[in-house]
Amino acid sequence: MNKQSWQIAAAYMSVVVGGGFASGQEVLQFFTGYGMASVIGTLVSAALFAFLGMQIARMSSNMQANSHKKVLYTLFGTRAGLVVDVVLSFFLFGVGVVMLAGSGSIFTQQYGWPPLVGSVFMTVLVVATLCLKVKGIIRLISIIMPVLLLLILAITTYSFFNSTASSETLNKVAQEIPTISSDWPISNWFFGAVLYASFNIAVGFPMLAVIGGMTRSEKTAASGGAMGGLGLGLLVFLLNIGLFANIDTLIGVEMPTLGLASNISPVLAIIMSATLICMIYSTAVGMFFAFSTRFATPETNRFKALSAFFAIVGLGLSQLGFSTLIGTVYPMLGIIGLIMIVAIIWVWVRNRKQPIQAQAQTSS
Repeated sequence: MNKQSWQIAAAYMSVVVGGGFASGQEVLQFFTGYGMASVIGTLVSAALFAFLGMQIARMSSNMQANSHKKVLYTLFGTRAGLVVDVVLSFFLFGVGVVMLAGSGSIFTQQYGWPPLVGSVFMTVLVVATLCLKVKGIIRLISIIMPVLLLLILAITTYSFFNSTASSETLNKVAQEIPTISSDWPISNWFFGAVLYASFNIAVGFPMLAVIGGMTRSEKTAASGGAMGGLGLGLLVFLLNIGLFANIDTLIGVEMPTLGLASNISPVLAIIMSATLICMIYSTAVGMFFAFSTRFATPETNRFKALSAFFAIVGLGLSQLGFSTLIGTVYPMLGIIGLIMIVAIIWVWVRNRKQPIQAQAQTSS
């Protein structure tokens, strides 16, 4: 893969791997709560991440899209595409709110400060960043992700190999964790895995479409999307087994990975809290950027003013709580993602049939 492919992969991962993932709360609710079966679930999500990332990046590169709207209209048509765009934008704003709430939870769990302090801190950072140029934003979030993930992986790996509880005990405790679909008609590890992939594809779609559109080579864009998807799957797999191996110590913890770090060392917990803040920041910027572009052209004064307004509104909503917002916003966004997955697969199947039909007409 060339430099552009790696940049696409890194940006794709950095937008998806934000506070919800890095905190462990997403993985806990979507996977770990299903016990041993969650390991297979992470592999299902990895396959979906890779396939969907490849298709979205390829499509946007082919049409040189400068906005996710162009790709949506290709998938759904103009009218239905507009409806999906509006609904998707609304829920992306919701994810941004979740990130602001996550920052508040970190400050509360680690330092004992009111959640509002952490949420205000993150809001100021987001607004300041959105005043930068688009390429600067992409470069910034691409640089942050690889360095910060090393710490999370080190902590979860260490915690996994130092776990003393038996798998039977851990599996029993895991069943006490409320999963993301525990109140739904369908509630099992496979549905959780598909819902997780669909929700994250909806989250990463706007930024991935824009980045793919900036790449002239479809092959480069596709390989970047696929590699980013596989990387996401690997991270989910590693974090899930790390959380599962220590699930007996994480009941009721808002930030599970921060809890693991605290069990190892108070100093490491401080470093981990800073890491989580940075990862929350990367996703919050991506979400508010995508939402604001729905109403104004990036880098204009109108865009900056609206970004600040939306972030302040999000600050107020973020006080509902981190885990509560994840359990509410993410499953609903997952349904939108499922609709998008069906459309992407349909376009992929249709495009694969066209060359065959064209060859048949030529030979006849």
